This record gives sequence, structure tokens and C-alpha cells, in this order.
Amino acid sequence: MKILFYFLFLISFHTYAQPNCNVYLYAGDTAQYKACLLSEQIHEYQFHRKFHEKFDEALKICPNFAYAYREKSTAYLKSGDFITWKKLIDKAVELEWRTNLGYRGWCRYQFFRDYEGAIKDIERLDSLANYDIGFGQNGDYHLNIAKGICYSAIGQKQKAIEIFKQQINTPNYEVGLYDYYQVGVTYFEIKDFQNALICFEKQAKINPLAENEYYKAKIYKILNNQIEANKYKDLAVKLYKDSKILFDPYTHHFNKVYIEEIERL
Repeated sequence: MKILFYFLFLISFHTYAQPNCNVYLYAGDTAQYKACLLSEQIHEYQFHRKFHEKFDEALKICPNFAYAYREKSTAYLKSGDFITWKKLIDKAVELEWRTNLGYRGWCRYQFFRDYEGAIKDIERLDSLANYDIGFGQNGDYHLNIAKGICYSAIGQKQKAIEIFKQQINTPNYEVGLYDYYQVGVTYFEIKDFQNALICFEKQAKINPLAENEYYKAKIYKILNNQIEANKYKDLAVKLYKDSKILFDPYTHHFNKVYIEEIERL
């Protein structure tokens, strides 16, 4: 129940919403106010021609309406036109970094594995913001955890671990559904098996995953404890068949493990 509540909270909190048009009106920006009012009338699907035509009309009213650039960019991201996506999201970031810089950084990580670009965006956001920079778009990871993953991906394992630990130990931070798994794998990769197992045990209590048990089996196999290795391998297979796995509907999770790898262990 706790995991379900946490998931629903993230989805509701991190969905990118239509901006409050009155904010522009109160600021005296009548052009953005009118563009925003027009965007409220757009209900077509992102791949529909009218969706883009209406946002183009909003941009004619106010060429600095960042929300329109971001909304249009999403369709190009989903369709695989990454060049157009980049041009549009870059414009959105230029106009409004608060709501778009972290999103661009997350997309660089999730969809492009542009780890250095993602680090650059997340660190820039952190330097500009005086508040918690929040989670990635799908709610799987806090942006600082994503930053740690990116550092791990480019080979800076110790720095990644320090970033993970700092975020996990942040007051009032609710540890994510996959946080301890990513920390554990990073410890495993530097052959710190003791701390890796500690993290994997914590992960198992929060959100049991086949991948998590697979790495525990790997450690015990390295330590020549075949009994424990077999136990966790069997558990990993069972969890995999029960769909207790790292899952993303659009891309593959970092450090994703597949059933073939588990069965070969």
C-alpha cells in the first residue's frame, strides 16, 4: 500500500500541467496571458495537426510562450524526431528554465543516454534553484539520483555513490522505488560487496526486484557460496516471472537485467 501511494503521489505531482494564465495577467504580460488562454482550448492529441496549429497560433500571439514550445516538443520526442525536439525544448529552456531545464536533463538521460548533457542540465538547475529540484518526469528517480546514475555511467563510481548517499540522507526525502538498487549495483561495480549487499537488502524491503536478487546471487557466486547464490538466483527467476522487475514503458532502465542473464548465472 505504501508503494502504491508513493507511486500515485509521484504521478500526480510530476505531471506537467497547463500554466495558470492569471500569473501572466498579474505580471502585466497580456501577450502571454492571451496565448495561455488560447492554449487552454487545445484538447487534441499531440500527433494531431490541429494540436500544433493551435500552439503555433498561440506563439504568434506571444513568441515567448515557453509552454507552447515544450508541448510541441513532446510530440517530436515521442515520434523520434529528436532534432526538432531539441530545437523546441532548447527554446523552452531559454525562455523558462525553472519548469524546463530539469525536464530536458531528464530526457537526455532517459531517452538519449546523453549522460554528460543530463549532468550539465541537472547541475545547472541545482545551481539556479533555491528549492528541491524534484523528480524526473516519470517519477522513478529524484533528479539527483538520476545525476548519480549518469556519473556512474561515465565511470565516476565513487562520485556517483556520494551523490546517492547525499540525496538518500536528505531530511524528509522518501527513498525511491529503485534508489537502493542503483546504489548497490554501483558498489558491486567497485567490488565493495559488503555495502552492495546492505543496499540490496534495503531495496528488497522497499520494492523486491528480480534484478536486485540477481546481483545478490552474483556476489555470493563470487564469494564461492554456491548455496546462497542458487537461492537468490531462484528467487530472481521467480520475481521475474511475477513481473517484479525494473520497468519503463518507453525505455530500458539503467542496470536492467533480463531473464536470460539470470538463467545463465
